[in-house]
Amino acid sequence: MPKHSERYNKTVAAAIAPIKEALEPEAAIKAAKAAASAKFDETIDVAVNLGVDPRHGDQMVRGTTTLPAGTGKKRKVIVFAKGDYAKAAEEAGADAVGAEELIAKIQGGWREFDVCVATPDVMGLVTRLGRLLGPRMPNLKAGTVTTDVAKVVNDIKKATRAEFRVEKAGIVHAAIGKASFSEEDLMINFNALMSALVRARPSAAKGRYLKRVTVSSTMGPGFQVDAQKAQAHAEKGHH
Repeated sequence: MPKHSERYNKTVAAAIAPIKEALEPEAAIKAAKAAASAKFDETIDVAVNLGVDPRHGDQMVRGTTTLPAGTGKKRKVIVFAKGDYAKAAEEAGADAVGAEELIAKIQGGWREFDVCVATPDVMGLVTRLGRLLGPRMPNLKAGTVTTDVAKVVNDIKKATRAEFRVEKAGIVHAAIGKASFSEEDLMINFNALMSALVRARPSAAKGRYLKRVTVSSTMGPGFQVDAQKAQAHAEKGHH
């Protein structure tokens, strides 16, 4: 076990000691914030176990949502586009824009980007990069294949856009901000994420959908949220 500073022991012990049961969303966020004591600004993450079996195509949960308070992340965006679309992407602040030459650069080993966006007309070229881009491959469902490149680039650069997809075990992981955010901002983002997950519920999913919800900071422990309360918040929408 790492030795913790007195400040850590006081704040975290106080935050964690009484917590074994599922909490109200606000209380879980407060506890996760209190437990973030690393030297850097930790990310506040949410893990949601969904009542789906992602091995079935009709139970796949994937999408994007806008986190009103931002994610606190700076991300490098490249755009595969030509002509007016390329110009719009450049004006919106994309980190690199192009078609064949950008593809060649990536085939040559260049990887200095986080998100790839493409217009539908160049997707035929971009599919060559399937193995190289992996999960960064532009995708219609993820909102990264679009003719509205300026808006998508803007959203990513402003870091308000969060993607989510369910993993093999039926879990979705998503960041809702940084430990330096106010509790109010984290709560607004938490509700936005929950609403998006509830909206993305596949009709084939049976039984309880939000099974378990946990909030944690990068280095801190996880705090369980009362899933029914999280769902109630989501269905009320953002306040």
